[in-house]
Amino acid sequence: MTAPASPRELFDLWAEVRLQGLPPPALVRHAHVEARLRHFQASAPDLFQVEEVGRSVEGRSLNLIRFGTGPRHVLLWSQMHGDEPTATSALLDLFEYVRRHREHPRVARLLSELTLHALPLLNPDGAERFQRRNAQGIDINRDALALQTPEGRTLKALRDRLQPSLGFNLHNQGWRTAVGGTGKPASISLLAPPFDASRGDNPGRVLAKKVCAVIRNALEPLAPGQIGRYDDSFETRAFGDNLVRWGTPTVLIETGPWSAPESDEPLLRLNFVALVSALEALSSGAVEHVDLERYESIPFNESKGLLHLVIRGAHVFGEAGEAFVADIGIAATQAVRTREGTPSVVLAGSIEELGDLRVYGAVEEVDGAGLIAVPLSSESVKAGEVLPLPSRSGRTLSVGLPAELMLLRPEGPSGPYRVERVIRYAR
Repeated sequence: MTAPASPRELFDLWAEVRLQGLPPPALVRHAHVEARLRHFQASAPDLFQVEEVGRSVEGRSLNLIRFGTGPRHVLLWSQMHGDEPTATSALLDLFEYVRRHREHPRVARLLSELTLHALPLLNPDGAERFQRRNAQGIDINRDALALQTPEGRTLKALRDRLQPSLGFNLHNQGWRTAVGGTGKPASISLLAPPFDASRGDNPGRVLAKKVCAVIRNALEPLAPGQIGRYDDSFETRAFGDNLVRWGTPTVLIETGPWSAPESDEPLLRLNFVALVSALEALSSGAVEHVDLERYESIPFNESKGLLHLVIRGAHVFGEAGEAFVADIGIAATQAVRTREGTPSVVLAGSIEELGDLRVYGAVEEVDGAGLIAVPLSSESVKAGEVLPLPSRSGRTLSVGLPAELMLLRPEGPSGPYRVERVIRYAR
């Protein structure tokens, strides 16, 4: 039997199959996805079939791509929240991997054992705006029962028509999410959703748990300590939970923060490794032999345990009183801003915590000892400049302010002050 690809092999292989010419995930739009799907169909018509299975509120096509001839049907869908784009790009890379390596024994086995159905962009109207909800203002993932969104109706109809034996529900989660109490970023969180409030098991949920364990085993060598488990409370309105109840167990993959400022590439690689590893284990039967404890022992997420940047032990002026020593916590997330008609991805941040923040982890930490943290006085200020201390009103920091700061080092008992560092996030 052909051995499965190692996580490192897949991690490195991603660079070869990564589709060129696409913008960052947050800027991928319906037109990009549709064009790529048509390209796959045109370049390998005997492998890929593309079908329009519905239309969004604003009339954008909901496109399903199908490949493989196996008896086990698997349904994958991404970006039902329009501002959760990572897995959409990762799915396109998965399709390119299959196209390029279809003759490799591992891929050939996958195609002979599985039939894959993927809807890479379920909420194209939300993606166009980079917003969670669809054009009606409804959260599609809370519409599994009411079915008031055309996108939700499309997903439900697909499930009923295909009767897949497993579903992959692909999302992004908040950038403040940490793994347990470790303070490490939950870069990937996994869940085999329950089918009722008792959170019991049936054969389908056990299979989903084993697939999650496969993914954990594949990703932990690449992101040690950064794999978490999503909250497993039953959500009666959600698609993942209801698909299990309707007979299709699901695997939830939530992409979260990364442990370095540049996050798109490593998170795309992790998604690619997760998907290929899971599908290989399903096609080879290796999933049946996975230790279930590898799922049960995944630590749960801590939804507010991480900050993007923490300045440790700086002198701070609050709204009243004298200066005090405190940590400053900045939370950040990707946002799309348009300037002169051109969209770009920025890191938007604000001061979220102030005080003793020793219990929080951070993507980046700054030693603020001996420094004074004050709001940025001007956009033109640069590190190394010498300034007077701002007036009392210009020194005040508080929770909720934009993350636009400068760290000052006094050059004498009463100044002047040298700008040690400028910290500026987008608003």
